[in-house]
Amino acid sequence: MSIKPRPLSLAWGLWFHFGLFFITIFMASLAFLGTFIDPSGNLSQRISGAWGRLLLWLGRIPVQVEGLERLSPGQSYVYAANHRSNFDIYVLISLLPGKFVWIAKESLFKIPIFGQAIRRMGSIPVDRSDLQKAIRSLNQAAAMIRGGTSTIVFPEGTRAPIPELLPFKKGVFFIAVKAEQPIVPVSISGTLYIQPRGTLRIRPGPVKVVISPPIHPKDFANKKGELMNAVRAALEAHYDPYFPYGREGSNNPPPSRGRESSITLEH
Repeated sequence: MSIKPRPLSLAWGLWFHFGLFFITIFMASLAFLGTFIDPSGNLSQRISGAWGRLLLWLGRIPVQVEGLERLSPGQSYVYAANHRSNFDIYVLISLLPGKFVWIAKESLFKIPIFGQAIRRMGSIPVDRSDLQKAIRSLNQAAAMIRGGTSTIVFPEGTRAPIPELLPFKKGVFFIAVKAEQPIVPVSISGTLYIQPRGTLRIRPGPVKVVISPPIHPKDFANKKGELMNAVRAALEAHYDPYFPYGREGSNNPPPSRGRESSITLEH
């Protein structure tokens, strides 16, 4: 598969990241203040959704969504999505309904303004270097889900620089079983071509999101392996690694460079 960089993709990427910096500072500040005005978090949730939509507008990324009708109002879920680009975050935060939080690596909470905002909004830091702390974070996430707040996780554990799904980490399934709440597979296609891991270049283009029917852990008698396989099968069924250009119109994205900077779950 090949992605031939467009002549202005670097200039477009630099322009987008310039806007990303200022939009994020402004919207994170609003979200932080919103947690004091509305302690329920609903106001901050709307602000974060607006942040995602602004970034998609800035990047000229149209999104088509299927399956929102499969979600029940008032039900909390563990959303499990494939992960190819930082744009996955902007897409998910802009379209998923209800209140939800992220499980994020601890270093993200140290980013000025942004870190304070996501902490105030209830997102949970995970210390990957300390297994016991990580387990406590997962238990905290399970408790929040039982209390009515959904969470978003990437079971692959990182942004993958290849089209194929990576092996899944077990953390998402630990949370769902512990919380006794359903997992919703969310297949995201197209973001690999917009901005692969390890590059500033951006190639505007469409994204397709398919929300599969919820999968409940109780249907698998706590057999995490079978639950993991069911979620993976649902993601693969609707994930098109060659969207929107087709197998013949794509090219391998640039190789990964630098450190991972997105929200992930590895444990």
